[in-house]
Amino acid sequence: MHEYKPRILDRLLCEQLEAAGVVLIQGAKWCGKTTTAMQQAKSVLFMNDPRTQEQNLLLAETAINELLQGATPRLIDEWQMAPQFWDAARFVVDRRSEEGQFIFTGSAVPVSKTKDGMQIISHTGTGRFAWLTMRPMSLWESGDSNGQVSLSELFDGHFEVVTMDEDKDKLSHLAYLICRGGWPKAIDKSERVALKQSFNYIDAVATQEMQDVDNTTYNEISTRKLLRSYARHQATQASIDTIEQDMKSNEVDAMSANTIIAYLKALRKIFVVEDMEAWNPNLRSKSAIRTSDTRYFVDPSIATAALGIGPQDLLNDTKAMGTLFETMAVRDLRVYADALDGKIYHFRDSNGLECDTVLHRRNGTYGLIEVKLGGPTSIEEGAKNLRSLASKIDTDKMLSPAFCMVLTGIGRYAYQRKEDGVYVVPIGCLKP
Repeated sequence: MHEYKPRILDRLLCEQLEAAGVVLIQGAKWCGKTTTAMQQAKSVLFMNDPRTQEQNLLLAETAINELLQGATPRLIDEWQMAPQFWDAARFVVDRRSEEGQFIFTGSAVPVSKTKDGMQIISHTGTGRFAWLTMRPMSLWESGDSNGQVSLSELFDGHFEVVTMDEDKDKLSHLAYLICRGGWPKAIDKSERVALKQSFNYIDAVATQEMQDVDNTTYNEISTRKLLRSYARHQATQASIDTIEQDMKSNEVDAMSANTIIAYLKALRKIFVVEDMEAWNPNLRSKSAIRTSDTRYFVDPSIATAALGIGPQDLLNDTKAMGTLFETMAVRDLRVYADALDGKIYHFRDSNGLECDTVLHRRNGTYGLIEVKLGGPTSIEEGAKNLRSLASKIDTDKMLSPAFCMVLTGIGRYAYQRKEDGVYVVPIGCLKP
């Protein structure tokens, strides 16, 4: 049995169990939701256990309170198999008047089902439920970042120069991390075995997960085609029309725009796709802010597996590698933002000024972050973009950025530039 690697979500779960009656952990299959929840659960019900699944589903229809009995917090794994748990747990929490009663885990958003014309989920859960989204492991959680640069400390104005290990400052190592992804089962495996995990994940999504997401039948071949096209558009604001045209030029049997929208909706429900919203700051200029979402998978290895490529392919195409590195950086920043009570956005205006990521916290503080593979030219370009955006922000109406940072894939040092104060930080030394 593998030793449990602590996750950032452990602390967030502990806090939410003190604040809500039911904590719902949602996220992609295989990212570790159940294992993490079991660290704090005092009793467990596995709804998809083949030995008891039929009986569990029958009890969910006839005597669901029997399934809710057990030491608390009680974990209901794959709760969405019986959406009745939602209202039942809410009622139990109201009767007990205690927090930390249940942990729900699931890899799909529950479908609104009906029974005899009535909604199974009838209450929003406001005041009783808390939500946590779990993603594949960040580099700090998997042990691939030394964590010597803290985002929290950058927000507080604290920073020290860091020297990276030589073996971590290599494109080949970064290419491997992109293709391996953050799947817990891949972390301690040999490179050959680890790289198979994302291909297995793609197979599971196309053949099984999409079929379980709602009442629609999704074609396996069409799913794989869309995943390949989406992989080609990582870190862009590609429209549905653009994706449709891409598929027409690359595939014999293309999908219509409406079909693409339906398939993407399903992929979002099972947390394969996680696009990024646009940031809307107060600007001094009259530039219009573009609001299209940026396209991302929840993990970069989904893109490499969908394209059928590995580390050597990335080394042969550094432009593609830079794009998929950005997907990995966004994954990590999202995990870290959750720990900092924040959220990740992107910025782009009508004049073409862009910022890859903005980490905006609920207290109003924020950091501007450009993502670059590495090298003096790209770092200078990133710093220039950051300076330009920072100068346009109306600081009479909102705070100045707490920091500006170029986050790199490779680099021997984490340092602060003397000429403009921009931090240059390799991803292999970042943590929340």
